[in-house]
Amino acid sequence: MSDWQQISLGDLETPARREAAVPPQGSRDSKSSGYPLRPLGELMRLDIQRTPMKPGTIYRLAGVLNAGKGVIAKGELDGGDTEYAAMNVLRADQVVMRKLTAWEGPITVVPAEFDGFVVSNEFPTFTLSPEVMPDWMRHVCGSPRLWAEMKNRVSGTVQRRKRLNPEQLLQIQLPVPPRKVQAQIVELLGAVDDQIAALDAESNALDGLLESLRSNLPDADHQPIRNVLLGIDSGKSVQAGGEASAEDEHRILKLSAVQRGWFKSSEAKTVTEVTAFSPSHVVKNGDLLITRANTPERVGFVALARDVPEGTFMPDLIWRLRVDGSRVRADYLEHALSSRELRTSISGTAGGTSKSMVKINKRGFGTVQVPIPSLPEQGEYVQRCGAVARGIMATRAEEARLRRVRSGLLLGLLDRTIEIEPVELGV
Repeated sequence: MSDWQQISLGDLETPARREAAVPPQGSRDSKSSGYPLRPLGELMRLDIQRTPMKPGTIYRLAGVLNAGKGVIAKGELDGGDTEYAAMNVLRADQVVMRKLTAWEGPITVVPAEFDGFVVSNEFPTFTLSPEVMPDWMRHVCGSPRLWAEMKNRVSGTVQRRKRLNPEQLLQIQLPVPPRKVQAQIVELLGAVDDQIAALDAESNALDGLLESLRSNLPDADHQPIRNVLLGIDSGKSVQAGGEASAEDEHRILKLSAVQRGWFKSSEAKTVTEVTAFSPSHVVKNGDLLITRANTPERVGFVALARDVPEGTFMPDLIWRLRVDGSRVRADYLEHALSSRELRTSISGTAGGTSKSMVKINKRGFGTVQVPIPSLPEQGEYVQRCGAVARGIMATRAEEARLRRVRSGLLLGLLDRTIEIEPVELGV
């Protein structure tokens, strides 16, 4: 008897799904700027293959990233080390979705290299009809339009436990061009993706160079960092809302705003408890910030605040380092504290009972030994590191711009507000 077991849509029906009916978007004959709106149920079918978990047999485990970003390998698993009696098998060119937190867009087309990987029953798989190109569908899975429709159909009362069942996914309607046009869209978006990949490779190469420059610290006497600080300011813990936008008057930084030698002002949430903050909690351009709590690999990240919108506050998991400008430059510390040597020293002062979250304290951080050369020597070090850092920022900015262009291009191609097919197609 074969290990494979076919599962029908009815096998996965739940009462929660029946209670969460969503009104249809329109009939099959409706149009979206030219291309017919088609329910996904006409373009693919639920097709799950399961394999039993056998002790002594090694299975390759996979997961699905949010926002249509693809499949990820999650290591190997002995069939005897899991509570699952059976798991779902991935097949190349199938669509795979994560039911849990589906509102985050965890859907993609399985690449050939993940053929045969296994996933839990939280990941239903679907086989595409011949009229749909897998590569075109892969781009559709990266469309915010699809994620929004998935979000509209999730069911459940607790946000992080909300699910999207297969039948709810198959109800979603999308504009579907002829297969020849799908091929043209794939070719066009592929060319843009190639440019993005080239920029990403350039950025990664510059990252390696900057890592080397930062780690080539000036030859100077080391002294405790507390000797060149005027103080350390703490942030404030408050209840924050959703992701901050440009229209928000007040915002609080997320921990992810402070990267290793990089500051991302867009990483912030909205706040309404403005009265809870004091002037010392306001973040300004030029502030030297450090994460006081994070994973062992990310705790103690240091970055200078740049392009900070007014009304931005500092959370309790981030500190401000007030430097003695007569002895040390803030931008020197930004680069030096991001070097391999000093990163190791900072993380070595961290403690905590959880392996996933450790913290540094002011006393321990103050003992970190830092080379403090003369101000002119610091300036030379900053100049070397800064030139490469600016190149990285410019490359990343161009990559981000191109990603925005790609997102708009994908939407326009799907809605047919951007026309690319030749006249002879007659569509």
